[in-house]
Amino acid sequence: MAIHHLDRDICTGCGICVAVCPQDVLRMDDTSKKATITYPQDCVACWGCEFLCPVGCIEVLEPRPKEVPSPY
Repeated sequence: MAIHHLDRDICTGCGICVAVCPQDVLRMDDTSKKATITYPQDCVACWGCEFLCPVGCIEVLEPRPKEVPSPY
């Protein structure tokens, strides 16, 4: 389980983080039309949400591996 920080003041509601999350951790809030962390316990720390957020409002607070393993 990774710990997240999502700054909803910065979030523009683009939905990229919701679309890219393989574990359905993030969802769009119907009222604010911004992302919200709904299932943090399901996060696998892939960092897709953090890397692809165009405004940098998401931070995954899980230690990143020093090297990315090669898929080959």
